[in-house]
Amino acid sequence: MAKRALIIIAQNGYQDLELKGTRDGLMAAGFTIVLASKEAGVCTGKLGGTEESAVALRDVNTADYDRVAFIGGPGARELTDDSEAHRVAHAVVEAGKPLGAICIAPTILASAGILNGKKATVWNEDSYQSGYLESLGAFYVDQPVVIDGIIITADGPDSAEEFGTSFATMS
Repeated sequence: MAKRALIIIAQNGYQDLELKGTRDGLMAAGFTIVLASKEAGVCTGKLGGTEESAVALRDVNTADYDRVAFIGGPGARELTDDSEAHRVAHAVVEAGKPLGAICIAPTILASAGILNGKKATVWNEDSYQSGYLESLGAFYVDQPVVIDGIIITADGPDSAEEFGTSFATMS
């Protein structure tokens, strides 16, 4: 059976380079990629790219996927406290499947309570996000990519390729 990965992007303002690095790493490892967003349809990247989201978050069945990643970018902030994003993240972890988040997206996992007691990284140029993660029980690690069990986090576009390759090879 083909391996399937779900990549969740913001409707507007996902980080194009993070999506590319994550998707490339997964595809190189043989994964079929499905994109999701708040709503199905056209999504616009921070750098001007466009992608087609095949599924709305509310319709995601995590049993259909072997792993799920949240992509950052300014639009990802809209998902930080999104109940459907939290539902998806919890379902992935409860099933014991790899869950990833890059750039600002680890704040989604922290807000959902998933990073409590876990090591994680996050985009932190303004020094706010590390404190946010720590306030919700995460142990911030200032490294490009951090793996703690089935959770992988990365700090932004410069780490996207490493994130995608590492995420693809997690078991």
